[in-house]
Amino acid sequence: MTAIRLLLVDDDPLVRAGLSLMLGGAGDIEIVGEAADGSEVGALVDRTRPDVVLMDIRMPAVDGLTATELLRRRADAPQVVVLTTFHADEQVLRALRAGAAGFVLKDTAPAEIVDAVRRVAAGDPVLSPTVTRQLMAHAAGATADARRASARARLAALNDREREVAVAVGRGHANAGIATELYMSVATVKTHVSRILAKLDLNNRVQIALLAHDAGLLDDTEER
Repeated sequence: MTAIRLLLVDDDPLVRAGLSLMLGGAGDIEIVGEAADGSEVGALVDRTRPDVVLMDIRMPAVDGLTATELLRRRADAPQVVVLTTFHADEQVLRALRAGAAGFVLKDTAPAEIVDAVRRVAAGDPVLSPTVTRQLMAHAAGATADARRASARARLAALNDREREVAVAVGRGHANAGIATELYMSVATVKTHVSRILAKLDLNNRVQIALLAHDAGLLDDTEER
């Protein structure tokens, strides 16, 4: 089995040491590099070719949000999981919109952080439905109407079946759950998700969920 190549980015050397000890002990994860600031990330990614970057948000020179945005613009971008001390934070939302695959809290149990790295490497976002709702509620504000109009215009590119899948993704369902709910195979769900990402020029399922929320589709679902 090929090990998951992981890059650690945090300005606190004690945090990095703890993460390295914890994650490096997993037989299927290889720590390929460490960085103390977002300014170091681009060069390290070029040199180490990680599959996943575990990225702190607050760093002195280039913060993790900016570093994430820069990384996700690359054609060969690794997956990014942001580290935070907050359950719902506008900065975390910005990271998700930039293409991060999710986030983990710094006080998360070690086994859960290891699992998060594995899930992201496998293409699954690290966001529970509860956390997704917290983040989306935090994003609501004065610009909600403008976001809704923009999101609905983008989603008009989807056919009815793709729209149903997008709503299910937004509700936090995994592929198997979507397949059961919509009476289709898991392979068909995966095909629909891939088409949604391509049509809407999105990076991952988290961004599908955010767009579905902005369009008000999750509210519509909950009202039924």
